[in-house]
Amino acid sequence: MDVESRASSLPPPDVAAVDWRGRPCEPRRHGGMRAAVFVLGIQAFEIMAIAAVGNNLITYVFGEMHFPLSQAANVVTNFVGTIFLLSLLGGFLSDSYLGCFWTMLIFGFVELSGFILLSVQAHLPQLKPPPCSMAAMGGGACEQARGIKASIFFAALYLVALGSGCLKPNMIAHGADQFAGAGGGGGGGAADNAKRLSTYFNSAYFSFCAGELVALTALVWVQTHSGMDVGFGISAAAMAAGLVSLVSGAAFYRNKPPQGSIFTPIARVFVAAYTKRKQICPSSSSDPVNAGVCEPAHLAGGSFRHANKFRFLDKACIRAAEQGPNTKPESPWRLCTAAEVRQAKTLLAVAPIFACTIVFNTVLAQLQTFSVQQGAAMDTALGGAGSSFRIPPASLQAIPYAMLLALVPAYELLLVPLMRRATGTRSGITPLQRIGVGLCTVPLSMVAAATVERRRRDLSAGGAPRAMSVLWIVPQFLVFGVSEMFTAVGLIEFFYKQARGAGMQSFLTALTYCSYAFGFYLSSVLVSLVNRVTASRGGGGHGGWLGDNDLDKDRLDLFYWMLAVLSVINFFCYLLCARWYNSGAADGCDAASASAQVAAEDDGNGKEII
Repeated sequence: MDVESRASSLPPPDVAAVDWRGRPCEPRRHGGMRAAVFVLGIQAFEIMAIAAVGNNLITYVFGEMHFPLSQAANVVTNFVGTIFLLSLLGGFLSDSYLGCFWTMLIFGFVELSGFILLSVQAHLPQLKPPPCSMAAMGGGACEQARGIKASIFFAALYLVALGSGCLKPNMIAHGADQFAGAGGGGGGGAADNAKRLSTYFNSAYFSFCAGELVALTALVWVQTHSGMDVGFGISAAAMAAGLVSLVSGAAFYRNKPPQGSIFTPIARVFVAAYTKRKQICPSSSSDPVNAGVCEPAHLAGGSFRHANKFRFLDKACIRAAEQGPNTKPESPWRLCTAAEVRQAKTLLAVAPIFACTIVFNTVLAQLQTFSVQQGAAMDTALGGAGSSFRIPPASLQAIPYAMLLALVPAYELLLVPLMRRATGTRSGITPLQRIGVGLCTVPLSMVAAATVERRRRDLSAGGAPRAMSVLWIVPQFLVFGVSEMFTAVGLIEFFYKQARGAGMQSFLTALTYCSYAFGFYLSSVLVSLVNRVTASRGGGGHGGWLGDNDLDKDRLDLFYWMLAVLSVINFFCYLLCARWYNSGAADGCDAASASAQVAAEDDGNGKEII
């Protein structure tokens, strides 16, 4: 099979969507916001269920399973990291074999089974160690869960991780697929679909915030006052409600058929380019057979931004000899199509943008760890020293989500129309611009945190009669919430739009969640590295800036300042990467090709420049 026939056998970039019976979709019946609202339902219920477990899991692991505090913390961080990394598996299975709907349905039941098993274990005394106060007994006299008890716990926990990880990228991608050419019951062209797609991503983030807020307030309160078994049971009920929402919309969905393994064509491109690395890109006069295969226009097809980048991959399209009726065709591992090269180049091109968001999520890790400890060292009473109402430090994480429930609609209804008139783009600002705004503002969160921590530490060292109010750390949560509204939504929208022409929507969307995982892992590395360096130089206490387990002796404020500087450097790196990403639209193609590129990648949103 030669390169032309293989190209014709490949699915087109925008594969025709089908309904739940496999029939072609009808624009006025399938897709649009009417279908996407069911996906928003499972997203809200799923994040509600998983956030309630993840944010209070250390209480169960330490208090009821009797793991030492350090091991309990590792159990939680490994659990969260595994969820985010497994999102790659979910994206791969969806794009390659199952499709979004069936991937969500299958792994939704996997996650539900994990919640049920957790609830059963938390309820039955014979599946847990005997009750014992780890704080009162110092942990030494309490029996730690081992054997079958530990096995049941970890089996349940990682069933939840497997299900949640595989669900996350597909919820976003499946909802966005409802606007890829969908009429939504009202017709409309590509430009209108692009506008609705941007609105959907804002709506998806709104449902995420709503689920997180309920989890961090109501569900955590239930776990605290009614027991972890009831809390896990409510998480199971929420997950079941999400599955009901998913299935209820089956008749309205536009389902994108899977296209086979997304990794095999990419691997073929690199293998073919390597085997032909010594070949010289021919000119039309020297080799008519391969004329133009190394020219940007050959890959551009009038609409590919990165045709002039990673030129070494273009050699994968060079034929070894002219094809004839008696000529044995080259192996697909030695001769690739232009579509396969475009897919490989797309994956390489988005990698720098992805890398620039890791530091952003490292800042998020601080707000979920050190900032909670910071709040615990402050006065949590509201209404004066005699007030009996106190804010649980862990509930401070709910502050940005409560604020975002108001900010996201305001962004969509007020800021987007204003920016649309100012910039001429359908979405107001492009995804890359949106990411840039978030990365630009996130250092302010660490500046606020460092300033408050220095003041808190000075007051404590000076013997102040009353600690600072916990409300002083609210600004660092608020600033980060605004930053996340721009960066997280912009990154998901960016990945989805770049993947549409390469058939990798779910997989590239999963990279958003991998950024979370790498950000948390980078946080662990930085904490260890900072402790090692500062301890050797006499910084902080005996264990370095963060090594004394006492914020009055540690130098958390200096660690925050370091992250602020790192975030500023990361922002300037992002500007360079974004400029590089946007380059090349007209370098190797004519003006018409550049205009087609804008239309293809931006769906009517206008030029995507930083």
